Amino acid sequence: MNLLQRNQPGGSPAAAVAGEAEAGAEAIAAPPAAPNRLRRALAISEAGVIAALAGLVLVFWLLEPAFLSSTNVRSMLTAVSFVGIIAIGQTLLLVAGEFDLSVGSVAGLSAIVSAWLMTKGNLPVPVGILGGLATGALVGLINGVLVVGVGIPAFIATLGMLYAARGFIYVITNGYPIYPLPRSVGEIGSAEVLFGLGWSFVLLVVLAVVADVVLRRTTVGRNLYATGGNREVARLVGISTGRVKIACFMVVGALSAVAGMLVLADGASGTPSIGTGWELTVIAGVVIGGVSLFGGVGTVAAGIVGMLLLQVVQSGLVVVGVNPNWQTVAVGLIMVLAVGVDIARRRVSLAGGTS
Repeated sequence: MNLLQRNQPGGSPAAAVAGEAEAGAEAIAAPPAAPNRLRRALAISEAGVIAALAGLVLVFWLLEPAFLSSTNVRSMLTAVSFVGIIAIGQTLLLVAGEFDLSVGSVAGLSAIVSAWLMTKGNLPVPVGILGGLATGALVGLINGVLVVGVGIPAFIATLGMLYAARGFIYVITNGYPIYPLPRSVGEIGSAEVLFGLGWSFVLLVVLAVVADVVLRRTTVGRNLYATGGNREVARLVGISTGRVKIACFMVVGALSAVAGMLVLADGASGTPSIGTGWELTVIAGVVIGGVSLFGGVGTVAAGIVGMLLLQVVQSGLVVVGVNPNWQTVAVGLIMVLAVGVDIARRRVSLAGGTS
């Protein structure tokens, strides 16, 4: 709506408000302009994260050429594929302004439910897979209702679900693995589909491409950016922000289930430890990739590159002979640095917007 339309005698005040809100939502969905060098330096993009990733790979390769051996590269890509699938959903949820700390436990619970259905329940493998997916989506729905409907902060709601889901795992298994699984499950886990990599990596690539296109190029993606960037403006233009967030929680839960069941297939056993520690690894990776904890900023591609960067650091430290215990220290320091840059970028952006 232009100024002439708003100033016409028959113009509706409500329409004028809607026009202003729509303009605000478009401004949120579009990346903010960078009028000075400081803002450009703080604007983390895929290119910047890729450059950091390439630099780390070069350093570790110079320190130990075996770092880029085919075996180690396949190992890193396989390891990142499981958590990377969850990172796709976590990125969408963070862009919408929320986060989920229960993803690791949800992955484990979904895998255990799937394994139980295929063994104790004597159900076909497809039914077991659907049961696992339904479990993840249901837990995501519960998280979404608790956060959006009840108003419990995401930190508390999903942290509580982390413990509850992990507890249900041990209630079902009594602490023992569930096996033997049907032979077809093990065949899925051991299959080498692409350059010696399994189905987990193929699914990661496919899901990442689809999600990135949806986030960048569709109305759904613009609604996510608007919801996370300015919820009130998003509501004024008619976006149901509550439904958007609940849907994102369900997507995270379903993708967590996919990752958990892929680990289940890879090990041909439903172990209670599936997904342990994944929650912080996923959040650390996507934040390192430039996805903002405050909502409204980030892309799926950047989140995946962040996960790769995190895996490179972890694997590189081991390959060059550093004590594995330093991996956790490195991850923590990198995450604090990434969040610090995110906060600085937000402050500079706000200062630029008010100047």
